[in-house]
Amino acid sequence: MIYPNNAADKLGFTDVKIHIQSLCLSDMGRQMVDKIQMMSNYDNIYKFLRQTREFKEILENDSPLPIRHLFDIKSLAEKIRVEGAFLTEAELHQVLLSLQTVFSVISYFNERESRYPTLEALFEHLPIEKKILKSIESVIDEKGKIRANASRELQEIVAGIARAEQEARKKIDHIFKTAQNSGYTADGSLTIRDGRLCIPLLAENKRKVKGFVHDESASGQTVYLEPEEVFQLNNKVRDLEFDKRREIIRILVALSNDLRPYVPLFMAYHGLLTKLDFVRAKALFAIETESEMPVLVNKAELSLVNARHPLLLLALRKEKQTVVPLNINIDEKQRVVVVSGPNAGGKSVCMKTVGLLQIMVQAGLLVPVDEHSVFGVFKQVFADIGDDQSIESDLSTYSAHLSKMKYFVENAGGKTLVLIDEFGTGTDPQFGGPIAEAVLDALNRKKIRGVVTTHYSNLKLFANATEGLENASMMFNNLEMQPMYILEMGKPGSSYAFEIAQKIGLPEQVLNAAKNKIGTHQKKVDTLLVDLERDKKELLEKKVVLDKQQRRVDVLLRENEQLKEYLDENKKAILKEAKKEAQNIILNANKLIENTISEIKETKAEKEGTAKLRQNLQQELKKHQIAKEAPKQVSKADEELKHGDWVKLTDSETVGQVIDVTKDNVILAIGELRSVVKRKRVERITKKEVPKEIRKSYSSQLTDTYASFSPEIDIRGMRGEDAVQEIEKYLDRALMMGMSSLKIIHGKGDGILRKLIRGYLSKYSQVSRMEDEHADRGGDGITYVYLS
Repeated sequence: MIYPNNAADKLGFTDVKIHIQSLCLSDMGRQMVDKIQMMSNYDNIYKFLRQTREFKEILENDSPLPIRHLFDIKSLAEKIRVEGAFLTEAELHQVLLSLQTVFSVISYFNERESRYPTLEALFEHLPIEKKILKSIESVIDEKGKIRANASRELQEIVAGIARAEQEARKKIDHIFKTAQNSGYTADGSLTIRDGRLCIPLLAENKRKVKGFVHDESASGQTVYLEPEEVFQLNNKVRDLEFDKRREIIRILVALSNDLRPYVPLFMAYHGLLTKLDFVRAKALFAIETESEMPVLVNKAELSLVNARHPLLLLALRKEKQTVVPLNINIDEKQRVVVVSGPNAGGKSVCMKTVGLLQIMVQAGLLVPVDEHSVFGVFKQVFADIGDDQSIESDLSTYSAHLSKMKYFVENAGGKTLVLIDEFGTGTDPQFGGPIAEAVLDALNRKKIRGVVTTHYSNLKLFANATEGLENASMMFNNLEMQPMYILEMGKPGSSYAFEIAQKIGLPEQVLNAAKNKIGTHQKKVDTLLVDLERDKKELLEKKVVLDKQQRRVDVLLRENEQLKEYLDENKKAILKEAKKEAQNIILNANKLIENTISEIKETKAEKEGTAKLRQNLQQELKKHQIAKEAPKQVSKADEELKHGDWVKLTDSETVGQVIDVTKDNVILAIGELRSVVKRKRVERITKKEVPKEIRKSYSSQLTDTYASFSPEIDIRGMRGEDAVQEIEKYLDRALMMGMSSLKIIHGKGDGILRKLIRGYLSKYSQVSRMEDEHADRGGDGITYVYLS
């Protein structure tokens, strides 16, 4: 159910249907598209989505489906259902072409059995009655005309007409030629008047040729005369034409009587043709809008990945532009998304995209999203979009909004998708904001799902503090003052009212006057949102750089893995080659020794000759001599480490000092940095091995640290993220210097900062316990942290 009735129009669903209708081949297909509506039965939705996806697969990757002729054979079947009624030649030709299409389609799918199961189900158990085709083809030819041999009587009548026309033509040609020779005829040739072949005669000569005058020219100078000799023959032709018409009607009545038993089958064939045209149009629309079939679940949830508004996609494509994709998630925990941000920043498009795509999916249409997107099934879609003021109903804009809100609150439930554009507008913001907040609270208590757009700060704050609601904002480039049309979850957005006004050129004095009129609190909130937007943009840019670097690292890792695999694969081959080479060396050495001994014997042990041979032998052996392996030293990594030891990383020349040792990890101080490395990655070195400049720098830093360090830190007024970073650095220094406790002054306020800090510190194993200061000295505005 969609409420109100015009919500489908405002979300663009009606325009989507009109576009799909333009892709249909037949009126019945267009009529079926017009009946598309949102369904809530999971099985039906899934079936229609599968049908469209399978047809899309055919259009993109298979042979063309033989859909050539789609006629409304349902109305023709209804016509011959009445006893005595008959189909004309043209109507029978439409039936013939439609049945040929039906049988071709059925054969097409039979050849691809089980490849398109949901489409095959459209004509399951539907027979191919070729007897019908033969009956029609025996009477109607391929041009849609009745065959001359459809019956023996008709064949004889047609032959009689041909003979009579031939004889009449022969006679009139002779009379016309004679009249021409006598100068009786006017300019021109034989012509037809009242279905009769006539001679054009000059008016003054009409009495010179016997016959019947059928007509005369506008000037009265020419008459058209049928000669008396031809008159009887033409009457005979006309009589035969009447006989032919009667025989044709008799044949058509007989054929219609033969087809009457097949009326139910004709209706089934008609249904198949209609559905094929309908699904084909939906598949063409899916291809045109780059749509996919998402994941469908039988829950009230929604997760859009790279979603685009189909109508916006088509419109921008004509202008050679692209749509910025939308990513949004709505589920049990994050039920309602409150979208804020600048005007013309895309809030309404975001909301309408969610609503339109959800309705399209539940109507069995594929949607332009990533195929991993998830769509649930909602029983109702409630939408409040635009101005619905009514003079007839005496409703103002705000009254119309309130009427819808009343209906929403009374009828919405856990399976209702609520879409509200510019929530709370239309009246004094002082009252509109609180009323909108109350309505949102009531809807949230009913566990509805939805998207709400607003500029009201109280709704942003309410969403931030309420379970089930989630802030989101449309990103804005505050340097170029241009919207980015990207939805960012988790934080509200500024309206950038003053920034946009300044860009447009509103006088500075007017802007300053306006700024002075708004409250200090509101100014702080808006400034904070602008700062958050700027910080977010910087983080986004850094993330892009990091992603690029990560991709480079991934490439190097892959290359390294490939090299390792290559070495592992070729290790055996290399060793085999080395062994073979060693064997050759030994073999050659043995030969050399044997030859040397032999030569020594031959020289009868002369001193000079023997010395020379020994020298040659030593030189040859030195060529293959392997250097002696140095004795393996005991790894320094196996030695026990303690606080204050100097160590060096085994895989680099980096030197650091041990702060603490925990199981297999070592906490190091490397200059101003603190790092945790595995025990096996470091080896202890002596103090003498540490470069003097490092020792001197470290000693100086340690002395300065001890001199300047205070076991007390004041973080009041800091933002949560900044406070956590400051405490992290502070805790590292305290652990390095062996402090037993810390004092953190965070103030009381709403207790948010206290809760954040304690939650963060509880993750450290070195923190043994935390407790509040004495009530007289600050109480829960101060936290004592005890270190082990």
